[in-house]
Amino acid sequence: MEKIESIRLRIKTAAYEESISVLNAYLSEYPDDDEALTLRGMKHWGAGRRALALNDYLAAIHINPSSRAKEAYKASLEILEYRNNDLYNP
Repeated sequence: MEKIESIRLRIKTAAYEESISVLNAYLSEYPDDDEALTLRGMKHWGAGRRALALNDYLAAIHINPSSRAKEAYKASLEILEYRNNDLYNP
């Protein structure tokens, strides 16, 4: 199985679906890898799957409370909670 460092490089320019598939395979072997969960969350976010991204961030934080997923989660919530009453914001 590839190491997370090589996966990180491999998915950097890959399509979202391909990246998520690679990370799913890695996580099936290493389900407690908070870095992989964070990366998959970022790919889900980029693909527009906000709930899946948040779930991955929370899982990573549960495994490692000082994970960088904590910042990704916080930023995601700020984006989702943004509301400008002067603009149409469904």
